[in-house]
Amino acid sequence: MYSTLRSLIFRLSPETSHNFSLAALSTLHKLKLLKLFYPKLAENKQPVKVMGLQFPNKLGLAAGLDKNADHLDALGALGFGFVEVGTVTPKPQEGNPKPRLFRLADHDAIINRMGFNNKGVEHLLQQVKQSRYSGIIGINIGKNLTTSVENALDDYLVAMRSVYESADYITINISSPNTPGLRSLQYGEELDKLLSRLVEERVTLQETTKKYTPIAVKVAPDLSSEEIASISEILQKNSIDAVIATNTTLSREAVADDAQAEEQGGLSGAPLTERSTEVIRAFYSHLQGSVPIIGVGGICSAADAQAKLDAGAELVQIYSCLIYQGPELINDILKKL
Repeated sequence: MYSTLRSLIFRLSPETSHNFSLAALSTLHKLKLLKLFYPKLAENKQPVKVMGLQFPNKLGLAAGLDKNADHLDALGALGFGFVEVGTVTPKPQEGNPKPRLFRLADHDAIINRMGFNNKGVEHLLQQVKQSRYSGIIGINIGKNLTTSVENALDDYLVAMRSVYESADYITINISSPNTPGLRSLQYGEELDKLLSRLVEERVTLQETTKKYTPIAVKVAPDLSSEEIASISEILQKNSIDAVIATNTTLSREAVADDAQAEEQGGLSGAPLTERSTEVIRAFYSHLQGSVPIIGVGGICSAADAQAKLDAGAELVQIYSCLIYQGPELINDILKKL
């Protein structure tokens, strides 16, 4: 059924079909009709403890699909053990000019230059508080475009304070290629300064709220071996709770023959599968379990998910290949993991 629906939905522009699909999913969920349209999802009764949290299963939805947590209940009903919403910024922002989302259907890939378009942290928090989803909720935070990279810490502090009590874990997104200068925060002294201050703030928030909220850091796939080693050292030094590897790539090597390959933005989907797994393996070689790894990037099958677990990830997330394959991908992964 999904392949038929996809052929119709893909006639719309990528961003229009994205919004339409999420709205339709939420409507079906509210009307209790979701099971009529999607196959029964496998039950995975193998919970796993990561970051001090009990995850119902190892499969999560990556940030970016539901930036504002507007569809959290419907997405959660598809069988995910955890859902990460966002990226959200302190203030609402429109993001980059359209068109900003492109399908590379021959490669099961997507290029996006959305630019953290979102309704702001207050709206997201209202949606999370109203949600009935019982799985783990991660909230992915970033900086506003109008905030300089030099002052990025201010935005991360504002966002972290806002979401701290509502999030099961918080992801620090410093690896999107679509906010100018953001990736510079991944390296050396800048990364150390950012994370040490956020961890310091977490101590204060923990004392106030009596709640410990884990912090994860999302990194790019476009890292050298030396950069991975340096980032690993800084993550350990600051006792970061997890690293999410990886975000989208700027490389076009795997899609060079596609007419849309030169569109600016981050590439995700099947072309990222191997590189993301390589980065996970490299991080694990340095971290050796001291900082858990959440693997994401080009998971298009249960075998892809298992490969990331074998490389050192403890949890996995999907996004782009879900667009191409539909909820049956969730079913396949949960049955075989």
